[in-house]
Amino acid sequence: MNVVLDIVTAALVLAGASLALVAAIGLHRLGDTRSRMHAATKPATLGVLLCAVGAALQFDSVSVVTKLFVAVALQLITAPVGAHMLARSITRRGAPPPPATP
Repeated sequence: MNVVLDIVTAALVLAGASLALVAAIGLHRLGDTRSRMHAATKPATLGVLLCAVGAALQFDSVSVVTKLFVAVALQLITAPVGAHMLARSITRRGAPPPPATP
């Protein structure tokens, strides 16, 4: 059973790391602020969630799992709110909307 748990944990951590890599590439490659903001929040938040779930599977301590849960909850709350506030300030500043892609 321990081998199955290790494989599931490895898959979750690798998926989370892959999403973090996608977010980093998106920040580098995308042109406008709104697109970069999307790349910074969506995959990075899910990547943190997957890595934390993978880590929680390896610990038997309720204290450690609770701390991971709190970290994930704070990430899920603060990243979208921060992105929304950034987009709101960009819009209020009068920045032009992103160009439409065909």
